[in-house]
This record gives sequence, C-alpha cells and structure tokens, in this order.
Amino acid sequence: MDISGVQPQKARTGVPGLDDILSGGLTVGHVFLLEGDPGTGKTTVALRFLQEGAAAGETCLYITLSETEQELRNGAASHGWTLDDNITVFELVPAESLLDADQQQSLLYSSDLELGEAAASIIREFERVKPSRVVLDSLSEIRLLAQSSLRYRRQILALKHYFARHGATVLLLDDRTSETSDKTAHSVVHGVVLLEELTPVYGAERRRLRVSKYRGQAFRGGYHDLSIKTGGVTVFPRLVASEHRKSFPRTQMKSGVPELDALLGGGIEQGSSTLLLGPAGTGKSTFSLQFITAACLRGEKAAIYVFDEELGLLFDRAKAMGFDLEGLRDAGLLHIEQLDAAELSPGEFAQRVRRQVDSMQAKAIVIDSLNGYQAAMPEEKALILHIHELIQYLNRQGANTFLAIAQHGLISEMRSPVDITYLADTVILLRYFEALGKVRRAVSVIKKRMGGHEETIREYRISEQGLSLGAPLEQFQGVLRGVPSFFGTAEPLLPGTDNDRS
Repeated sequence: MDISGVQPQKARTGVPGLDDILSGGLTVGHVFLLEGDPGTGKTTVALRFLQEGAAAGETCLYITLSETEQELRNGAASHGWTLDDNITVFELVPAESLLDADQQQSLLYSSDLELGEAAASIIREFERVKPSRVVLDSLSEIRLLAQSSLRYRRQILALKHYFARHGATVLLLDDRTSETSDKTAHSVVHGVVLLEELTPVYGAERRRLRVSKYRGQAFRGGYHDLSIKTGGVTVFPRLVASEHRKSFPRTQMKSGVPELDALLGGGIEQGSSTLLLGPAGTGKSTFSLQFITAACLRGEKAAIYVFDEELGLLFDRAKAMGFDLEGLRDAGLLHIEQLDAAELSPGEFAQRVRRQVDSMQAKAIVIDSLNGYQAAMPEEKALILHIHELIQYLNRQGANTFLAIAQHGLISEMRSPVDITYLADTVILLRYFEALGKVRRAVSVIKKRMGGHEETIREYRISEQGLSLGAPLEQFQGVLRGVPSFFGTAEPLLPGTDNDRS
C-alpha cells in the first residue's frame, strides 16, 4: 500500500469479476503480466482491457508480434466487439530484409538485428500514438529473439522503464510456450495474473485464474473459476462467506404439513440449512418441494437448482402431487433452473445462486442433488469447502437451504458419496422399510441444531394429494434397519396403503 495513505488510481479491466479480485483493477502507470497456455483467454482479456479504456476516452495501443491485425479483429467480432478509433492495432512484423535469405548478415545473427528493430518499432509507435493503455502480445516472441535470459531480462527492464516514464498501464501477454521454469518477467513486473485450463475426464474444459503477485496491493488469492463465452471472459470470484452478513429475524419456516412440522419441533429456523438424506426414490425432492411451495404461497421467493432431473418431467410429476411449479415460476415467486454438471464449474454455480439471493431476495434455496453437484467438481477434495462456503453464505443472508443426497443402497446399510451431515443444521433421514408384505417409507429427524424435535419415526406417503405423514411408529422396532418387528396390538400404519394384515 502507498505509504502516503493515498489510494493509487486503478485502470479497470472491464472483465466481470476480475476487478473484484484485483481490488479495483490494475494500478495505473505500471506493467503487469498476463500469462497462460494458448487458448486460456489472454487475448480476450487484453482486448476487453483496451475496450474499457477506450470507453472511458483513453487512447489504447495493441502491439501484436504473433497474430495479425485481421485475426485480432476477427476474434473481437466473435464476441460482438468492434475495435473503435481509440484502439490502435500495431502489427509488428520482421523487416523484409531479414526475411530475405540473400540479404541476411553472415557476421551477425539475424535475431540481434530483429530484437533491436522490434524494440525501436515499439517505441516509435508508442510515441506516435501516445497511449495510456498498452497491450504487448507476446513476450514469447521477444524471448526467442533475445536468445539468452540476460538479454531478455534487460529488454523487459528497458521497456518497463520506458513505459513507466510515460505513465502508461501495460499488459504483457506470455503464452508460456518456452520453459515453464522461466520466471524472468515475474520479478520485473508489478503484478502477475495466471490463466489455467483443466481438462476433466468427461465434459468441457475448465478454466481458472490466479493472481500470484501484486505489489503493494491486497487481492483475492487462490484460484477463481472463469468461463469464455460469446461476449468475453467472465471470472467467478471464490465465494467467501465471512464477507457477507445481514441481520434477519429467526422465525420458523413451516412446511404446510402439521405432522412434519411437529416432527421438526415446529418448523425449520430461518437462515439454516437442511439435509435430506436417503436412497433413491424415497422422496427427497418431494420434501423440499413441500417447503418451497409453502414458502411461495406465503409470498416469499425461492429458487430450485436441479442437477438430476429433466425440468419437463419434474413439472409434470410435481403437478400430479399438487405442486404447481410452473404457476409459481410464472408468478415471479420461483426461479427454477436445470444445470448440466458436465458444463458447469463450482464457482459459476455459486455465482448463480448468489445472483438469485441478491437480486430476487430468495428466502429458500433447493439444490437437488449434491450427487450432481459433486459431478461438477473437477477436484473432489474441494467439494466440502465449496459447500461449506455456499451454505454459510446462504445462512448469513437469511435463506433456508435444502440439500438432497442420494445414498447408495435401498435397505439396511446406507452409504453417502459425500458426508456433510456435520455441516447441515438439520438432517432429515428418509428410509424404506418392509412391513406386512409391503415396501413403505419412514422419516425421522436425526439432527437439529436450533430447538428441539421429535425423536420418533413417522411413516409418510406420497400420493396425488401430495405429502402426508402418519402418527409415530411406536409399535415397530428396527424401522431404520429396513426390516422392523411389530409388537403392538393396534393398526399403526397410514390408512389407504393396502395394509390389510388379514
């Protein structure tokens, strides 16, 4: 930070999310390095950086040693951009005499002449245009001309001091096609931004960004997901829940089913997370839809993110149980979105959820399911951390979060692909059990951080009338194991389930 206490002026990059990571942008009058393998988005970021300056009335210069001007303009056009009069593209090509074999010098290497000619051409064009923002693409060409690390470093230093004297903000691009251990430019520049591309076993490539250096300036460290689509690069800053907090009343959220609310000790506290745990087909989605529908009917807004089910099928299935999701969506009370786990990064997903909470003030969020969310993770070891930050953020915004996990198995021993029971505030356990020659379903609450709850197990049904719960199964033993023993004398099960014991 500036010892005078005056905040330095920043040149905004214009890339959504990147200026947030850089605490406002690039410090004016300094040289920065943007490096990454070919195809990671360096040119797209650089073009957007110049466009942001041109929109503010600044004069900008793009010096290209690797691409032609037409290629740059075509790349900009693919994103719907045009390079206006404030952006000058200088295509630096070798002198024709150096390309002519008959004119090549025999006593001097052609690279010696080319490096000096390239530097002189850059300076001449800079003095002609007098830009405040400059992009130099790319350092790999200068590195090849320099032949040695010493000459390369001296050339970079010379350019840095020259640009600094004229107060220009410079972005140097490096495609890292040479030795990966070459960090010459890192020690010279004011800041370094690294772009990376990951290739999962299945699905589209994943891109991420990391700021590894920024002198005298705090920034958001670590990796941040990014995507390249028509319109440019979008960066998704890593969610830090501790930075977002608001006050709200701790009221109870009702489900609309009295027996379920009784099982939960009156309901679910606002600003808490609920985990619905059970094997496939037990009705985890139905329980979450019950809470969501009840919230929307109270006039609250909600959002559902579906990983595992096609939306048309979900709408039809829900409507058959009395949940009119399409009607709630059309009324502006519900946002529902189907997600493709193979095409989505966890950072982008967190940003989508945050956008709905911030823009529509959603008070109930459903993620169905975490099995699909896990498939969106390029590295499973980071799954718990991503979920933790997302849950904490939603809790601090006063939203209720419902997360479903499909366990492996149907009866008896169950295993979860990921264990987040310790993160959730409330855990609702759903089970199949066999009774009187029928497969039935039972629900219990095994954890609730805030307030008490029933310690009983209740049978539930899913029918055309929706979700219904029965009285506590006090005359059964071993329901959670799947094969209970009945030792009562009265009929304990829900009526209308063909439970004739004759």
